Amino acid sequence: MIGFYLFLALEKVLMLLPKRVRKSFFLSLGTLAYHVSKRYSKVVRQNLKFIYGDDVSEEFIEKVTRYSFKQLMLNFLYTMEARYYSVEELSKNIKFINEDVVKKAQEAKRPIVFITSHYGAWELGGAMLSTHLEPIMIVYKKMKNLHFQNYLLTARKKSRITYVERHGATRGLLKQLKSGGAIAILIDTNVSKKEAISVEFLGHQVSQIKTTAYFARKFDAAIIPTLIHTKDDENYEIKFYDEIIPPKTDDADEDIRISTQMQTDWLSEEILKEPEPWFWLHRRFKTDYPEIYKD
Repeated sequence: MIGFYLFLALEKVLMLLPKRVRKSFFLSLGTLAYHVSKRYSKVVRQNLKFIYGDDVSEEFIEKVTRYSFKQLMLNFLYTMEARYYSVEELSKNIKFINEDVVKKAQEAKRPIVFITSHYGAWELGGAMLSTHLEPIMIVYKKMKNLHFQNYLLTARKKSRITYVERHGATRGLLKQLKSGGAIAILIDTNVSKKEAISVEFLGHQVSQIKTTAYFARKFDAAIIPTLIHTKDDENYEIKFYDEIIPPKTDDADEDIRISTQMQTDWLSEEILKEPEPWFWLHRRFKTDYPEIYKD
C-alpha cells in the first residue's frame, strides 16, 4: 500500500517534467534494466537461440535485448501519460494504415476479432484503435496487487476499452461479439495445452489459443490482424492487415485449426521481418519446450 502511494507521488513528479525529459528518464530505466536484469536478458537469449539457432550473432542478441527493455519501459510510459493527457494529445503522432479493412467489416455490421501481439507500443496501439475506430473489449489477468491493477485499468478509461478478467472471460467475449462489438486478443502468449491446439509458430510446433478462430466462426466475425509500428519511437503507424478468411466446411475442428495456423503464419512473418519490437522477454515456449529455459 505504501509502495503504491510512493509510486503515485513519483508519477506526479514525472508528469511535471517536460515530455522529452520524462521519456529520457524511462529510456534510462530501460538501459539500467538491460544491465542489471540478468534473468530476463537470459530469457531473450534463450528465445533467440531457439528461433534462430545457436549460431545467432552476439550483436543481434544484444540489439534485440536492449530494444526489448526499452520498449517495455516505453509501454509503461504511455500508460502513465494516458492518465493525464487528452485523447487529442495522445493521438498527435498516430497514423492508421489500411483502415478500410475495418470500415468494410463495420459497414457489413459484422463483429470484429482483432488479433494482435506484444509488439512495439502495444498499449498505445490498443488505446488508439479503440478511441478512434472501434471500441474493443480485452482480457486482463488478475494481479496480486489490486492497486496496480486498478491503476492500469483506469489508465485506459478514455479509450473506450472494456475489460473482462481472464478467469471466466469467455462469457463476456461471447456477449460482446453477439451484440456486434469487437474484441482484441493477444495471440502470442504462452498457454496451457488444455486450452490450445498445436500449430506452427516461428518454425516450431507450439500450443496456441484457438478462441479467436472459434469466435470468428461462431459469429461470422472478421479476423483483422493489427500491429503498431514505429521508426523513431515518436511517430506511430497502426497497421491493419487484410482480413484472414478461413475455410468454413462441415469439419469445424479442422477449420479452426487452419484458421489458427493462418493467424500464427501472419504473426510469424511479421516478427521475422522485423524482430526487435516483439516481446522476447516472455517465456513464450515454456509449455512445449521447457528445456530451453533451463540453466
